[in-house]
Amino acid sequence: MSKGKLYLLPTTLGSETWQHVIPQEIAELAKNTRYFAVEDIKSARRYLRKLDRTFPIDDSTFFILSKKTDISELPKMLKPLEQGENVAILSEAGCPGIADPGAELVAIAHNKGYFISPLTGPSSILLTLIGSGFNGQSFAFNGYLPKDRKQRIKTLKDYERKVKHENQTQLFMETPFRNMHVLEDLLNELMDDTLLCIGCDLTLPSERIQTMKVVEWREHAFDLDKRPTIFALGKNQFSN
Repeated sequence: MSKGKLYLLPTTLGSETWQHVIPQEIAELAKNTRYFAVEDIKSARRYLRKLDRTFPIDDSTFFILSKKTDISELPKMLKPLEQGENVAILSEAGCPGIADPGAELVAIAHNKGYFISPLTGPSSILLTLIGSGFNGQSFAFNGYLPKDRKQRIKTLKDYERKVKHENQTQLFMETPFRNMHVLEDLLNELMDDTLLCIGCDLTLPSERIQTMKVVEWREHAFDLDKRPTIFALGKNQFSN
């Protein structure tokens, strides 16, 4: 019996429709899968029913894969592969393994020699990068900022120095309810001519992505409260 495959299955970034961000072939693959490693079962079920209103939820198995999942629980999530069944990791952040649980399970699958297939879907990180006008040859995604304000400001200034001296684009994020605190620090603590890109509600009807100098953002900032957002600092071809 041939082994199953581990798929890294993308989801939408919150839109009610999926056709504009999820390829049809990937949607069909999801519809034919019955084993899922997910961060949130309700969200996963809702997404699968969005792809197919008749999706057999009750005939499917859902493993919890979150930051709280003990590593000893991971191998059993891969057991269906031995019976020739496919397993899909479903992300809450668009693409599994980036700012989202999943990497540990993929690492175990590599060690056991399973076939792994990352699938095409929306990543707010990459969408912000390619929509920023910044250097896409050298960049770093730094994840979440420190909660402590002094440390956060120090970190932001470190990113600013890397941009200016190394021309390396710096991407980072924060939980949506702290977005405005981050924006306040960016506008108050960084240099006037530093370029800041904000990607907000990407792929949603309310999406907005804008790159301006910090001094310009002070006049044109918009409300980011409770809205999924990626921030980026960088240079573009018009920068000094």
